[in-house]
Amino acid sequence: MAEVTVRYWAAAKAAAGVAEEPYEAETLAGVLDAVRGRHPGELDRVLLRCSFLIDGDPVGKRAHETVRLTEGGTVEVLPPFAGG
Repeated sequence: MAEVTVRYWAAAKAAAGVAEEPYEAETLAGVLDAVRGRHPGELDRVLLRCSFLIDGDPVGKRAHETVRLTEGGTVEVLPPFAGG
């Protein structure tokens, strides 16, 4: 298990009610399951539209179960942004 910081932006931040928080997980899928457990409701709906950065690198279309997390890393939760 890696301890990571999850950072929420825009609509994800509003739905979570916090800007960031710590989690322990091995993969992106694991941390997202933990996030959904801690913040049921609106954040779950927002996550469906989000993209993610792991330690600054885009996840893209990779399966979340295959994206490993590193100790002390960050998971950025990025909802779609309006504008250019």
